[in-house]
Amino acid sequence: MLDDARIRRYRDTDARATRSVFRRAVRVTAAAHYTAEQLAAWVPDDPAGAVLDDWAARRAAVTTWVAELDGSVVGFTDLHVETGYLDMLFVDPDAGRRGVGSALIRQVLDEARAVGLGEVTVQASRTAQPVFERHGFVVVREQRVERRGVLIENAVMRVVLDASAG
Repeated sequence: MLDDARIRRYRDTDARATRSVFRRAVRVTAAAHYTAEQLAAWVPDDPAGAVLDDWAARRAAVTTWVAELDGSVVGFTDLHVETGYLDMLFVDPDAGRRGVGSALIRQVLDEARAVGLGEVTVQASRTAQPVFERHGFVVVREQRVERRGVLIENAVMRVVLDASAG
């Protein structure tokens, strides 16, 4: 299903592409589970690209991977290796249902095991919860987070790692 995808480490030149993937994934894919108001609060319009520098700094500050299909970035994820927190997993809607999200999660779990983490946690959107569940994550608790004055539901999830798995 994912024969031609390549997972690699994030490069500074990936900032614009990963920001675009994030924006499209939220605005298109997550639209099935969230209201227009919630989506706009989650990813506000940024016509001048003012957030790109901050975005690039955030991506570079954590271990981040991108997925490429035919030379284009179609997904990305990250891991805070000190804490085991996976902050972002997003796949472009045009690459959905092709195993990109699963490949990225496997990369995170492999890295987490390699650095000796006992678990990985994530705050998963309603949209992303099923893919995390397929990789052994369980819901710890449902919650509502505030973004720009709007409440958005997600779930804290975790997976306990077996050091011998992989």
